[in-house]
Amino acid sequence: MSDPIEEPSAAATQYLSFQLAAQEYALGILRVKEIIEYDTVTPVPGAPPWVRGVFNLRGSVVPVVDLTVKLHLPPATLTRRSCIVVVEAHRAGETIVLGLLADAIGQVLDLGPEDVLRPPSFGTPVHADYLLGLGRLATDARFVLLLDIDRVLNAQEIALALAAPPASGERG
Repeated sequence: MSDPIEEPSAAATQYLSFQLAAQEYALGILRVKEIIEYDTVTPVPGAPPWVRGVFNLRGSVVPVVDLTVKLHLPPATLTRRSCIVVVEAHRAGETIVLGLLADAIGQVLDLGPEDVLRPPSFGTPVHADYLLGLGRLATDARFVLLLDIDRVLNAQEIALALAAPPASGERG
């Protein structure tokens, strides 16, 4: 578990950390488009249980994924700190915009290649295939689980989420 992952570049990479079910996770910051306050999300009948609904992002209908459901974590409870992290996921050469429900936003982390370790094959709250690695924070010896959003939401699942019909009267 403690071997750093070999990276083609020695430059530090930035990640955005956020909370899910009292655990800290992070995504590569280049995938994050924006962070918005959780507001009105319209449920979509027939959508998979991990699709909380859709919201209007400047005229575009954006599905909101509840990562706690998708990752089989304890369900999210909405609070005043709940927010949506708008990200770009890739599917068959196509970029898809999705909202990820987070319990709270953390901070931007700078992790060098030596700070990113291979994910353990067991003992994490999520399946190791969904992780890019473990980010080792030098400031307080904590680890942050680095999510690979393209693996968490594979192409088939994204297509299914996008194919779900919007609720009547809620077109973006």
